[in-house]
Amino acid sequence: MNGASSTKKYEYRETSCKLCPVECGADRTNRAGACGAQTPKIAKYYLHPFEEPCISFKKGSGTVFFTGCSLKCAFCQNYELSRAERGKAVTPRELAEIFKGLEEMGAENISLVTAGHFIPYLVEAFSIYQPKIPVVYNSSGYEKTDALALVDPFIDIYLPDLKFYSPTLSARYTGRSDYFEVASKALAFMANKPLAMTDEGKMLSGVIVRHLVMPMGVSDSKAIVRWFKNHMPENAYLSLMSQYTPYGDTGKYPELQRRITPREYRAVLEEAFALGLENRLFAQALTSSDERYIPSWDF
Repeated sequence: MNGASSTKKYEYRETSCKLCPVECGADRTNRAGACGAQTPKIAKYYLHPFEEPCISFKKGSGTVFFTGCSLKCAFCQNYELSRAERGKAVTPRELAEIFKGLEEMGAENISLVTAGHFIPYLVEAFSIYQPKIPVVYNSSGYEKTDALALVDPFIDIYLPDLKFYSPTLSARYTGRSDYFEVASKALAFMANKPLAMTDEGKMLSGVIVRHLVMPMGVSDSKAIVRWFKNHMPENAYLSLMSQYTPYGDTGKYPELQRRITPREYRAVLEEAFALGLENRLFAQALTSSDERYIPSWDF
């Protein structure tokens, strides 16, 4: 990069990085930011079969896992990645070649997993090669809208998390009490993507909001479901995930030492049904809570 990438509303300077909500001001030409990253690194790219059916569809989502994260959830199932403990450095041109290669492998889409701290590099990669298949932005939800605006022209599908409603819970598990305040604004921006599906049920454009139901977290999950009902457009989908698996750095959180119970998950599903969300809802089987669904990393 040449040190800057800009739009009329926003300018990114890698010598004083304020790309994410942490706004750490790191000089990423010399050191990592709060995200743990300088330039892009990836840990894996492949055809991923375990996303929502309209995303993985028939051949799998062409998923690229980036390293580093500005949120760093204690329970992260991609813990080595979020802490930037591994990964292979890639240039924008190499990223463009990866996008093209996944497309040639038959990927249903290109899915960028936790890539917000590399947005200017993504823009440069897309200027080299823009895929002919949908591009998915898979995010923690902890994003600045002006940074999202940089990459938005290249994104077809937003796949954000909405992890917590309670600032107490988000502070406990991520250190960020402002998570919901920031994420709700980011999701409002993402909600502008129109819904487009093929007759067979493959998503071409749109928004799917993911929420992971946590142990002892039913009340917070119900608040998330109610917020979704009241604030997201009717063409947005909600994906309620049961896959929580004790992982990461959860030793000081006794409540996180177990999987969720059928009763906990059912209570959240029933809230969604009571609000009339059944026709725009994805639900997981409780058997999804298993370490075998955590990818093995290549780099």
